[in-house]
Amino acid sequence: MRAVLMLAGIGIVSAAAGMAHAATPDSRADMPNQLAIQVNADKLTLAVAKVPQIYLYGNIDAGAADRFEALVRSGKVPSGSDVYLNSPGGDEQAAIALGRLFRTQAVTTHLGVPRRPSRSAPVSKVAVCTDACTLAYMGGLYRWSATGNDRFGALPLRTQQGNAPQPADHVDAYLKELNLTAEAQYSRKIQADPNVLSGDEMINSGLANNGRLAPTVTYHMMGNDPLLTLGQSARDGQYRITLLCKPDGLTLTAYYMVGAERARKLVSRATRSYFEVDNQPTLPDNRDGFTVTSESVVITRPVPLSQLTQFLSARSMGAWLADRGGAVRYGFTIYLDSVRNRLQSYGDACAQMAKAPAASKR
Repeated sequence: MRAVLMLAGIGIVSAAAGMAHAATPDSRADMPNQLAIQVNADKLTLAVAKVPQIYLYGNIDAGAADRFEALVRSGKVPSGSDVYLNSPGGDEQAAIALGRLFRTQAVTTHLGVPRRPSRSAPVSKVAVCTDACTLAYMGGLYRWSATGNDRFGALPLRTQQGNAPQPADHVDAYLKELNLTAEAQYSRKIQADPNVLSGDEMINSGLANNGRLAPTVTYHMMGNDPLLTLGQSARDGQYRITLLCKPDGLTLTAYYMVGAERARKLVSRATRSYFEVDNQPTLPDNRDGFTVTSESVVITRPVPLSQLTQFLSARSMGAWLADRGGAVRYGFTIYLDSVRNRLQSYGDACAQMAKAPAASKR
């Protein structure tokens, strides 16, 4: 959850001793060069956010990863926790070690500042993550882009004579380990503005994913009929859309895989369902168009073959449930630009099937 919950009962983990104590205005006064860790895991936080919220703020010192790992081993930072960062940087190797721990724990990284006690001195609510902090941030499995006045800076780079700035070898190896190839975007950006990347730039470069991994696409033949499967893993579940191409038309099916209990609740609340193409509603239907199957909400429609091009040329496809007035809806959208070539291959296979002699389709 993006919002910083204003909660009582929080604790700060001492950077020196690794022990929790009550938050005080000067809790970091004796350790200005060490990363402080605040763990919010009270009942209200867990009821609203579902997972602990961990705030890391201050300079990333050489022992920061060891202290965070101790919390992981103690069970205070379970898999899938939210980690909020506010740091000007520090030790690169420690930041990389933190990032690896984040990825192992499948945490979600954000920019954010911890709550202070009401009687403490006012502090800035703007979070900053620059230099080595960006390396830790990128370890998050899900990474939320900067919003508002929060500032996300450029990676630490080195410049070789006659060349554009490039990541150091250990940074480059770390990025590849995480399957992130954003160093080119960083190199271009740092020449124009070395201080901050906008939220849109973070998304466009792949540095942030706002709770969703990159989509996947596959297709195979079911007998003579091509079947396309679009998939995406997201923090709130798994998304899947399939297109089955047959001589008499397409079958479009969406699977919103959110677990059996939640799927039943969503279907009980909804009165209608629809698909979206490029964020425009299409193929609306009432309750007959969606069901619960195992762990998923399933939405399905027949589609004329003449509409295949509309779907395959779209930048996005989505599937949604809504209440009667449409004020509340549940579902997902998959953006398709990164899988465009595979969509074209499926379209070619579908067109070939449509041209085949009738006898071969029996």
